[in-house]
Amino acid sequence: MTGGIAAQAEPTLTVGSKAPSLDIEHYIHEDLGKFGPVTDFEDGKIYVVEFWATWCGPCIQSMPHLVELQERHRENGVQIVSISDEDLETVEGILERDYPGKEGVTFAELTSAYTLTVDPDGSSTDDYMRAANQNGIPAAFLVGKTGLIEWIGHPMSLDEPLEQVIEGTWDREAFKESMARQQRLEEAMQKVNRLAGEGNFDDAIKVIDKILEEFKDVDDEMGQSVREQLTQFKYGLRLDSGDLSEDVMTYFRGQLKDAKGNPQAMAQFSYGLMSSIQQGAKVGKLADETLVALNAEIEGADPQIQPLMHVLVAQMNASLERFDEAIEAQKQAIEKSEGRQKDRMESMLEELEELADAGSATEESDDKKEDSSEDGE
Repeated sequence: MTGGIAAQAEPTLTVGSKAPSLDIEHYIHEDLGKFGPVTDFEDGKIYVVEFWATWCGPCIQSMPHLVELQERHRENGVQIVSISDEDLETVEGILERDYPGKEGVTFAELTSAYTLTVDPDGSSTDDYMRAANQNGIPAAFLVGKTGLIEWIGHPMSLDEPLEQVIEGTWDREAFKESMARQQRLEEAMQKVNRLAGEGNFDDAIKVIDKILEEFKDVDDEMGQSVREQLTQFKYGLRLDSGDLSEDVMTYFRGQLKDAKGNPQAMAQFSYGLMSSIQQGAKVGKLADETLVALNAEIEGADPQIQPLMHVLVAQMNASLERFDEAIEAQKQAIEKSEGRQKDRMESMLEELEELADAGSATEESDDKKEDSSEDGE
């Protein structure tokens, strides 16, 4: 019941760094005169440098929020500069289209509230995104009144840091330490994943214990989330290593108890346990207890997810080589399915029946070998 996070190399641009100058080729709404081109950042002004692309759904979804922020803080000396590294023709191709969900309002009209730009040579992307090790868009860099990077993150999370930078209450060093801690977490988790992948569970658990020690006094939402996830990860590694001690069983039985009454949580727990079983973990009585609890949740679940829960019961039983029970559960999934979903369920039943037949054939072959061996004696 394990998972992980990939690490990144050390960034050269981070919170507290001087914001690189901008050398942007095309300003889409320059003729509107709301803002001029930006090269160097003026003292006393605040800038948001945001990266987007026409193919990026979350970028498109963030546009109205950027409009709202720009309009709300225009008088506070805030300028939002949104940069795509696509070619100009590609960006111009969407400008006259209606923005999704805003009939009669084009992309051009919507984005005219802030500074929309195109920088095909990718220089700004290199100076910001690659330098800061930001691999996903949309991504926003908040440049404060002294020209330093104050915050890096998703534009939908920009409100609070932007308001605090405007008010002069933003704690840059605290956020910088939070980012550094996140970086250390990602690097450590890469090591944990490697060790666990090699079957070196004891050393992987030692690394997790070190991370938990670092985060034990972090009392923000992130700290609590990290502690919960790492504790779950640690017990998952212990289970995968074959540890069926009372401590491990008590932990997972507690999770199982917490999931009761919540079909989705029960399904999530069951899926994690099944993954461990499929990877060779021996989970003892916990498998039977989970199947009982999962079956008990199906009737009260949303009808749309009931077939999927029956499938999960089938897959768990198949992982335990209980093919009769697996086939029966899959048949129940078919009964509660319609259309294409039912077709998929029937295909899965055929696969289970083939597995069951193969298992029976193997058993018969083993029995014959035993009989032959006894006759030879």
